[in-house]
Amino acid sequence: MSADLPGLDQLRELPLPAPVSYWPQTWGWAVLALAVLALGLYALVAWMRRRRRDLYRRQALAELARIQEAVSRQALAARQLPDLLKRTALAAQASGTSRQGIANRQPDVALPFPEDSGRLLATLAYAPDAALRELDPAVLDQLFDASRRWIEHHHVAA
Repeated sequence: MSADLPGLDQLRELPLPAPVSYWPQTWGWAVLALAVLALGLYALVAWMRRRRRDLYRRQALAELARIQEAVSRQALAARQLPDLLKRTALAAQASGTSRQGIANRQPDVALPFPEDSGRLLATLAYAPDAALRELDPAVLDQLFDASRRWIEHHHVAA
């Protein structure tokens, strides 16, 4: 009877199955992975282009905050606001809009500036220093708020 039974030296471990591959088994999954990768790459490039295109906007908002903080200490610092708005408009034009595109789009856009903002900006740019000291701080704050809204939300054609 002991001759029929195998001995311990004849026992072997069961072989393990082959490891499961993480690589897709069909070409459809590979195509889907490539499509997702391409869409992600496109979204990244579009985000980088938009961020680069709006660099002037972020810089203008930072300078506007600096000017507004300086105006709280000295009213004559408000002289820098018309120049900042002009440079921002020129940078917006250079970042993708043609002069004709700006002219065609302006009637559709309701500008956030108060009615007398043109006169106030001319006063800030050209009036003597004594006239600036007489300006109402509430009116200046209103002009700064309108300038901030314009910088944040004006349309730039791509």
